Amino acid sequence: MEVLLLDDVKKLGKKGDVVRVKDGYARNYLIPKGLAKRVDKGVIAQRNEVIKVMSAKERKEKALAQELKKSLESQTIVIGVKVGEGGKLYGSVTSKHIAEAIHSAIGKEVDKKKIELQEPIKKTGKYRIPVKLGYGIVAKMEVVVEEQ
Repeated sequence: MEVLLLDDVKKLGKKGDVVRVKDGYARNYLIPKGLAKRVDKGVIAQRNEVIKVMSAKERKEKALAQELKKSLESQTIVIGVKVGEGGKLYGSVTSKHIAEAIHSAIGKEVDKKKIELQEPIKKTGKYRIPVKLGYGIVAKMEVVVEEQ
């Protein structure tokens, strides 16, 4: 049976894809859960409309990601921490701390999971940290960890 996916389904396809599945899988799982619709002429028209909306939404999100990249790369994020001997920190600076500092500095939310720290920062200094913003856009922002 051919169905139109109304939502992303792991190991099957993305929203808007027309896929062939076994009849029982479609009737007993995909269609009752609202994840798919059986393909007919009306559904194909709906698919075309969904694709238009998704591409417009994707263009808008991509433009917002580009704008966020510019603002992240133009700013230097300064994080003040308590420091012990030799410039070592009490504790460490994690992606959560960086996300909070970004929010307070530029007023935009960045998910801590998008901040690519190899390991927590444990010394004062300047760091270039990549932030994945989606759509293949990666901002390399500068973070300065200094004594409070």
